Amino acid sequence: MLLTLAAFAVALGVLVVIHELGHYLVARACGVRILRFSVGFGKVLCKRTDRHGTEWALSAIPLGGYVKMLDEREGEVPAAERGRAFNAQPVGKRIAIVAAGPVFNLVLAALLYAALNMAGVKEPAAVLGDPTAGTPAFAAGIKAGDRILAIDGAEVGTWGDARWMLLKSLTDKGRPAIEVQTASGERRVRPVDFSQATLGQMEGDVLGREGFGLASPKPVIRGIMPESAAAQAGLLAGDRVVAAGDKKDPSATELITLIQAHAGQPLRLSVVRDGAALAIDVLPREERLADGTLVGRIGAQIGGDIQLITVRHGPVDSLAMGAQRTAEVSWFSLRMLGKMLVGDVALSNLSGPVTIADYAGQTARMGLEAYIAFLALVSVSLGVLNLLPIPMLDGGHLLYYLVEIIRGSPPPERWMEVGQRAGFGILMVLMAVALFNDFTRLLT
Repeated sequence: MLLTLAAFAVALGVLVVIHELGHYLVARACGVRILRFSVGFGKVLCKRTDRHGTEWALSAIPLGGYVKMLDEREGEVPAAERGRAFNAQPVGKRIAIVAAGPVFNLVLAALLYAALNMAGVKEPAAVLGDPTAGTPAFAAGIKAGDRILAIDGAEVGTWGDARWMLLKSLTDKGRPAIEVQTASGERRVRPVDFSQATLGQMEGDVLGREGFGLASPKPVIRGIMPESAAAQAGLLAGDRVVAAGDKKDPSATELITLIQAHAGQPLRLSVVRDGAALAIDVLPREERLADGTLVGRIGAQIGGDIQLITVRHGPVDSLAMGAQRTAEVSWFSLRMLGKMLVGDVALSNLSGPVTIADYAGQTARMGLEAYIAFLALVSVSLGVLNLLPIPMLDGGHLLYYLVEIIRGSPPPERWMEVGQRAGFGILMVLMAVALFNDFTRLLT
């Protein structure tokens, strides 16, 4: 729990500071006076005033932040300072200041994706498992062991690449041509038809429901408990199991199932140890579960041997790929929002702070690489969300400025008041739906 809260606080703090820093830097460049830069809301815990007269503050509620600028709409401004007020700036400068926050979030995401590409990312190879009957993958002739090489002519390096491309095609209800290398080494093109896919629920293993999933990892003994059945049989950590009884090349899951089914019965395991093949007979000990079920246990930690690929690129390519991934994720997010509005995708896919905090904790436990990828994704989401033309968001202000450009004067005050109220209502409804979804996930 503490790790989850810490990871969420760090993520929120970094992303909010970057967002507000965008507003601050562009406002300073435009000659606007900044009164306060606050990390957090509410009571100010500590503060410092710099030589420009800006108060830098840390506030009690760490769920956001803000930049307060000199503005005649919020109080009297001395005549000598009116030229430095936000509202006195030409519409072009106001647009630049407001847009800077979301843009900085998108730039941060691109830099984080670029950093991952330069550092090198270990990902599973795009080797597929056996698809469930009746799924599009099954209908296309996908077989266990097929390795994806390209999708619609675009080269695929890892399962992450394949998953992203398949997900985009799925949301378009497209018909991608998937080039694979079969387990026997042959190249084949498998045409997949997503046209009948149901997009209502985009949570969980979306592609798995369409028959696309990684091949089950091959079982490897990761550890042996002292005095266990595995220890007595002579199994060692590092042994790779290639057969169990009559089952050849079992997956880790299949091996565990076989062991459980052989309670008190001998089971012959074929293992590879230091390149040599060995046959080891193990006698799983009987253990009765709370529901009365009798299962076999050998006292060994069984892990999966997954084929991993390290993907690393140079600085220039990494920056280009980071920008491309940010653009793709941004466009995908907008399309998903649009599909929610028209009912193609269920509102249950909308997530709130509880789910984000949970993901922050999960990725932090997985390692720095996963956490940085999470930060990049949330930064994109924050940037895209703030650009939506909803009053009270940055995008709502940009909409007002667009109207001002078209009319030649600012919208009437009455319009803006109605818009602010409507925007507040929309945001409250969205937050209520997101929180409802969050707590539903926790309780199910």
